[in-house]
Amino acid sequence: MSGGDSTRQYPGQKRSVRAGLRVWCDRRERRYAPGVELEVRHLRALCAIADSGSVRKAARQLGMTQPSLSTQLRRIEKALGGQLFFRETTGSRPTPLGHSVLCRARPILAEMRALIDEIAAATVRDRDTRLHIGSTSSRAVAGWLRRLRARLPGTDPTIRIDVSANALLQMVAVGQLDVAFVHEVEGAPLRVPEGLAIHELIAREPQFIALPITHPAAARPVVKLADLADDQWMVDPTVDGEWAGLRRIWTAAGINPRVVHGDYLTAADLVAAGEVVTNAGGE
Repeated sequence: MSGGDSTRQYPGQKRSVRAGLRVWCDRRERRYAPGVELEVRHLRALCAIADSGSVRKAARQLGMTQPSLSTQLRRIEKALGGQLFFRETTGSRPTPLGHSVLCRARPILAEMRALIDEIAAATVRDRDTRLHIGSTSSRAVAGWLRRLRARLPGTDPTIRIDVSANALLQMVAVGQLDVAFVHEVEGAPLRVPEGLAIHELIAREPQFIALPITHPAAARPVVKLADLADDQWMVDPTVDGEWAGLRRIWTAAGINPRVVHGDYLTAADLVAAGEVVTNAGGE
């Protein structure tokens, strides 16, 4: 908008005269880039440029390179159909369109921050009443849960079962679990992260073999490994130390059985069908 006679008319613009005041209206149609959607990170980048007054400073704050942020800014401007910042030797300052976008972007970012804070607070409250437990597969899990409920009646325990003891220990280390009940195969020590307290509940745990009910050795009170030398064994290689431990036991017993790799979650069906024998774990 301008007064006096020194104004110019540009192509694509229409002039209207009213009470000695000339009003210029831009009739050029804004076109939006198809398929480009703004994300929260784009709004955060625009606010960083506006607050720092420079693409270079904003890139440093956002942990990006200046060329990457410049490319992102051009894509945002293409999506919105207009220039958002004047590029000057002293830095970058918002254009009128940029001011309009920033006025909308800042409340959105504030709401996002409030949402994240609210979720974080709810998570803290949840962890105050929940006990997050991890365990490798064990028949003792049910007893542990009963004792925990009796000793800590105000808690609401949740349990995660995983074949990898090392994975469960790592989850305790990063705060995803409060405690983990795991077993260690002899000769294959676990990788215990620093800062974890370890309590040994059982020094040595007996192991059992799952056999089909029709197997000739199933009715014997004691089964020797030599009796299973001709059987096909199923081993879950994802169980930490299991494969190395079984090979060591077979070598000591002087046998070299056929092996199929699979997971212990489906092993019971194969055992019942008479296809394999497998390690059934501890007590």
